[in-house]
Amino acid sequence: MSAGSCPVAHSISAGAAAFDPFGERYQADPPASLRWSRDEEPVFYSPEIGYWVVTRYADVQAVFRDNVLFSPSIALEKITPVSAAATRKLAEHGYAMDRTLVNEDEPAHQPRRRALMGSFAPEALAEHEPMVRGLARDYVDRFVDAGEADLVDEMFWEVTLTVALHFLGVPEEDMPTLRKYSIAHTVNTWGRPSPEQQVAVADAVGHFWRFAGEVVAKLRADPSGPGWMPCSIRLQREMPEIITDSYLHSMMMAGIVAAHETTANAAANAVKSLLENRSAWDELCADPSLISNAVEECLRHNGSVAAWRRLATADAEIGGVRIPRGAKLLIVNSSANHDERHFDDPDGFDIRRDNAADHLTFGYGSHQCLGKNLARMELQVFLEELTSRLPHMERVPGRKLTYLPNTSFRGPEHLWVRWDPAANPERREPGLLGREHPVRIGEPVRRALARAVVVEAVEPVAEGVVSVALAGSGLPRWTPGAHIDVELGELSRQYSLCGDPADPDRYRIAVLREPESRGGSRFVHDRLEAGQVVRIRGPRNHFRLAPDTGGYVFVAGGIGITPIIAMADHARAAGADYEIHYCGRDDSTMAFLDRLRREHGDALTVHARGARLDVAALLAEPVPGRQVYACGPRVLLDALDEAMRHWPEDSLHVEHFGAAQALLDPAREHAFDAELADSGGTVAVPADGTLLSALRAAGVDVPSDCEEGLCGSCEVAVLDGAIDHRDGVLTKAERAAGRSMLTCCSRARGTTLRLGL
Repeated sequence: MSAGSCPVAHSISAGAAAFDPFGERYQADPPASLRWSRDEEPVFYSPEIGYWVVTRYADVQAVFRDNVLFSPSIALEKITPVSAAATRKLAEHGYAMDRTLVNEDEPAHQPRRRALMGSFAPEALAEHEPMVRGLARDYVDRFVDAGEADLVDEMFWEVTLTVALHFLGVPEEDMPTLRKYSIAHTVNTWGRPSPEQQVAVADAVGHFWRFAGEVVAKLRADPSGPGWMPCSIRLQREMPEIITDSYLHSMMMAGIVAAHETTANAAANAVKSLLENRSAWDELCADPSLISNAVEECLRHNGSVAAWRRLATADAEIGGVRIPRGAKLLIVNSSANHDERHFDDPDGFDIRRDNAADHLTFGYGSHQCLGKNLARMELQVFLEELTSRLPHMERVPGRKLTYLPNTSFRGPEHLWVRWDPAANPERREPGLLGREHPVRIGEPVRRALARAVVVEAVEPVAEGVVSVALAGSGLPRWTPGAHIDVELGELSRQYSLCGDPADPDRYRIAVLREPESRGGSRFVHDRLEAGQVVRIRGPRNHFRLAPDTGGYVFVAGGIGITPIIAMADHARAAGADYEIHYCGRDDSTMAFLDRLRREHGDALTVHARGARLDVAALLAEPVPGRQVYACGPRVLLDALDEAMRHWPEDSLHVEHFGAAQALLDPAREHAFDAELADSGGTVAVPADGTLLSALRAAGVDVPSDCEEGLCGSCEVAVLDGAIDHRDGVLTKAERAAGRSMLTCCSRARGTTLRLGL
């Protein structure tokens, strides 16, 4: 499709015109090639491929979420038009690929998904762990003393294919042929083969189709064995209208590709990322408990699924851009995984990242990858085997990585590594081969992601306030408004970062001694000393500073200056128009006041010693584009909210000190049900209990920290249902959208909520 025939009312931007998903920049690094789009034009029309391209996290997630408005029906459609000769070749083989779980619309999709998901339950997947471990051990045994190996050819491709075949319940003797077939399927569907290549690719795909049919026929003759396909054949007898013959044939072919190639690519990408970030690799070698979350960060940072496709079934709007009915969408989830609006320091690689598991590599919503936890298990086992046996492994210098050109699936075709066999740990410690670290089947437990830092200094900065400097090496970068969780004995408390975001080796917090302390501030003031080692988690940012569109008004009350001072520093460095209003009892109680006066000068107004802030006068006239950020006691924040009712919605951004909600009163609350979309279960939430506690009682792992609706760590996706929001984290726009909630305090307005769990 040419630019002249594009369905865009305005002119095509230079970036959109130049976008080519088969070009060198996209193939080498999809997220980096689309940074311009995330920053400037997050939804654009590409005349090169005739697709609308979606690149930001919230927009990609929204498209995944609504699988009726944005149909998955074109997910397996060939992105390059098929030549007549290739079409004839496919017909010769009787090729008749039908809908699968990947590209099936409702109402057919959900009944099939629920019927077929039993084999993917954690207890069912756990039965495959010994096989995966045995295969990983056997393949590493073959090259451990060689000193050099191509991990793709000599391990990842073979092991993941064998696991896929075992999981599906098919024989292994055709492995060489299957390898060729699965590559052909990828090129046929997502690649750009030349007209000459198309015929050869179509011939391979046709053979693959025939082979898949032969395997189904064998299994149908005796479906008593283990595996997903024999199980599906047995289920067909109970529900023939849901699990049809053509569906089984198509799923056999698609299942081999889905369970094999994407996992092999993910393994190669993961090892590549870790070896390029050597300190992270070394940490895994020293502490295998970090492997589970490292897998999530690898999937986020450099996943094997770069993009998916959808079809607009009606006129729609994505990110403020009108999309016409019938439009084709390329939703680039790998770009979304590098969106700074969702991930702090998105291009950084942090194996302790708290929200790494928010990545969209497995998709989202009702079409999320069924096999995600099998892939997670394999990746954990591979990393444990390699980090324990070859911790001294490194990339072979000078070996250029090559990728099979396609829009959606990516991983290096070869990954050469080398090591000194004489330094293999098992030569001096044979017992290490008998050690196994438990594999987690599912997302990692986020509370396990703490890192150790050293207390460098504890210094008074105001009456009742101490500044705490925490030193570490290569700490994750943070943005203004971020906080960390600090473990203080048996307690965990959240404190805003108020130091220099550019300092990679030091964090700074400030803590007020609270008379009604539950123990956190008392611990910091009475027991914390220089030289002590504490553990922290994060940083996380639920109080993010928006880009400057019309200046800022910063308002701080007391210790609320901690996030505000970092924001003010950023505004000053960026040359933005800003003003600071700092409220306190008197100068002696106001932390960092001298620095604020010295560095921010006329931008600072101090409201102390009876000179109260006149909130109504300050905010009497709305200023276009101006944003107000405030942190302090509730009385101050309530006054700001009241004074800004005539301002544009979401001009006010606040961070609370404490929760507003009292204990649950069963006489005033009502019970409700939480339907879990991914697992198909339902959790009953009593009138006197929180959603968080009910989920935990049902064995659903949801992270949490403050449990007062202040930190945001227990946020979950809501797919359907009205929410009674009671937190202090979500903005008015986020509450109105109804796409997420904090499980520790918020509830259902009605009788049912459908959650993305």
